[in-house]
Amino acid sequence: MSINHIVTPLDSAHLDSKEHYIFYHKMVDFALKELIVSVQHHQICTQKEVIFFKQYSDLLLYSIEAMRVKYMYDDEDNMNVDLTESGFPNYLEFRYLFNDLSLRENYVNKLKDVAELQEEFLDQLLRIKKPVKREKLFQAASIVYYTSVEQKYIYNRFVQGKIIDAPEGSNENYMTSWSFFDVANNRPFICFMYFDYYGRDINSQKEKIYDVLKTVADRDMTLETMAYAIDRKLGDIHPKHIKRIDLGPFHNVFAKDENSITHTILESIAKKEIPLESYALSLRVDEVFSGSEFTEGGYFSKQTLQNWSKTINQNYVFAPHRIIQLLYSKTPEIMNQLAKPPIHISDLKINI
Repeated sequence: MSINHIVTPLDSAHLDSKEHYIFYHKMVDFALKELIVSVQHHQICTQKEVIFFKQYSDLLLYSIEAMRVKYMYDDEDNMNVDLTESGFPNYLEFRYLFNDLSLRENYVNKLKDVAELQEEFLDQLLRIKKPVKREKLFQAASIVYYTSVEQKYIYNRFVQGKIIDAPEGSNENYMTSWSFFDVANNRPFICFMYFDYYGRDINSQKEKIYDVLKTVADRDMTLETMAYAIDRKLGDIHPKHIKRIDLGPFHNVFAKDENSITHTILESIAKKEIPLESYALSLRVDEVFSGSEFTEGGYFSKQTLQNWSKTINQNYVFAPHRIIQLLYSKTPEIMNQLAKPPIHISDLKINI
């Protein structure tokens, strides 16, 4: 199926051809790279936060590229783009990749010899003068996939960053980051926590901090609830500022959700008012700060906890100029409630 056969975005949520995989990967790759630059330029993240934001985004891009290689010539399985307000691959796709690569050695031993496959390709192209069969292309893609893709770089449900000194000028001593892919809405979240520790060696607390974050801060919930849960389980650690970035939805031709921005873009693509590769990215930043303290528990189990501010919500939309105009025309109520006017990013042009 040619990419030109996608005449409407309202029919299918899975990628079922080589052209679809190439098209989707280029869109995600381009959009995330544009987003990274814009987040830094518009100071939505600090310089240190941008470094981690980029690292987590790179893991996401690496995983989607691995999916492209794995599925592009596979006639049996197709990659699914999530149907909720996401636009990213379904979480199970990341799980399949991770589990599949756990069995790498079993598959590698069964792969055809590279030199033998090259000879067959040359014979088919130069002597027989016919295109290489899809079955052979799948064998070649499998060799690339199983010999080059590293399991440790696959975006997992929870990814922990290191504990480092807080940036100069911060009121807190330390910061850490983590990222999770929420299973319910199939979107990546990137989190930062700034905190104090008055003991001698923060490394003595490292594993405890990591374990608590993985246990109570690995899914979408109200940020006050997350902050309270972290504070309650880390008695010797004093969280002061927690920031969470909800990355998405990624509004594009393969998304099928009920989001107003997605629906506006899909409707305009279907009417051929805008190109097939039109896209936009939503992003939400939530922040909470600690305030006064209170005591919880009985006489023998008292614990001092912190009151947390109400969550500060900031919504952003990143889109090319033509899409910004379209959204102002069709969804002005959303555009007028953003933390900043829609942020301009470059048009994507794909010729297949």
